[in-house]
Amino acid sequence: MVDNTQLYQMILAPPGHGRLRPEAYRMHAQMTLFPPRLMACLALLTAVSVCAACTAEAPPAQQSATPAPAPAVPAASTNPMVMFMAPQDGSTSSSPVHIMFGAEHFEIAAVPQGTVETTRPGMGHYHVAVDSECLPTGETIPKAAPWTHFGDGKNMIDMQLPPGKHTLTVQIGDDLHRTIEGLCKTITVTVQ
Repeated sequence: MVDNTQLYQMILAPPGHGRLRPEAYRMHAQMTLFPPRLMACLALLTAVSVCAACTAEAPPAQQSATPAPAPAVPAASTNPMVMFMAPQDGSTSSSPVHIMFGAEHFEIAAVPQGTVETTRPGMGHYHVAVDSECLPTGETIPKAAPWTHFGDGKNMIDMQLPPGKHTLTVQIGDDLHRTIEGLCKTITVTVQ
């Protein structure tokens, strides 16, 4: 750090002149009014203030007296359901018809091996019928035409169908092949 004496010597007029240049008087005044440490603190404080002002959030907009209504969002259903993934309802297809089905919020599993005497809650497998409607809840799905059982847990089949309009029904049954409430879907397809 330069003390005042060194400062005066640096700014003195040419040797033998004996007086200070005008700049020396100004610097002397600045050094006595604002010492270097104070200047450094002021510079730091200014920099912090500028940074804080730049990162401050804008003031909130004025709110109206009545809040805007929240947008309507449909509630996601957690009810179990079964659906056709292919073909689409009302579509036209050639034979064999590729039929694929799925379920939401319900576990599809193969029927256990051996003799089954009880059901596993929340689990079942698919049954597909051609030109038949949904069976009533609790009824046993027959192991005969027009029903095809998928006790292995699979979810698709390529089915030969004659030309014309057909109704396809997928219905989930429990381990005893009994229908479960709400787990049936019917669509119509036309085969060329």
